Amino acid sequence: MTRRGRLIAFEGGEGSGKSTQARILADHLGAVLTKEPGGTALGRHIRSLVLAPDSTPLHAKTEALLLAADRAQHVYDVIGGALLQGQDVVCDRFTASFLAYQGYGRGLDVGELRRLSEWAAEGITADLNVLLDVPLEVAVARKPGPGDRFEREGASFHERVAEGYRRLAAADPARWVVVDGTGTVEDVASRVRAAFEVWVAGR
Repeated sequence: MTRRGRLIAFEGGEGSGKSTQARILADHLGAVLTKEPGGTALGRHIRSLVLAPDSTPLHAKTEALLLAADRAQHVYDVIGGALLQGQDVVCDRFTASFLAYQGYGRGLDVGELRRLSEWAAEGITADLNVLLDVPLEVAVARKPGPGDRFEREGASFHERVAEGYRRLAAADPARWVVVDGTGTVEDVASRVRAAFEVWVAGR
């Protein structure tokens, strides 16, 4: 019988280094590397709608529904099949980003968003969430320029998102590791690897 693969999601605010660290861990594990939004052909269209700074203003619920649609297609096209075939999947953002950004950041009901995400994702949740914790001033320095719609949000929005991540991690410690995301890429990768190995040993 094929072992179900593990879904490992990298989470954190803008400029936290998620994409880089997700790629490094995926390479180490020989895992499928993907991302949200935009991990499918349809998802790339949704990503452009949600992130384009000059797009039509989106109501918070519209934004959430677009991201849920992205997740549904992503699970159908990429994640679900890979996990069933026993492949590990490393995803740059998953459900926790949805809850942190659209829930804590935008002020939508976190419980309703969780139910929406579970429905869209066919009940699939991350086995492990790796939260890269980076001070806001460090993250801002890593992202020069005007940025996308989320990167252009003010400090109060990003502080609410960061607090949301902290609450999510504290509420489910068995599925979360919090890693200091400051320092060199190599330093952070070493911390991620160590935290991942501790998590694996404790399962």
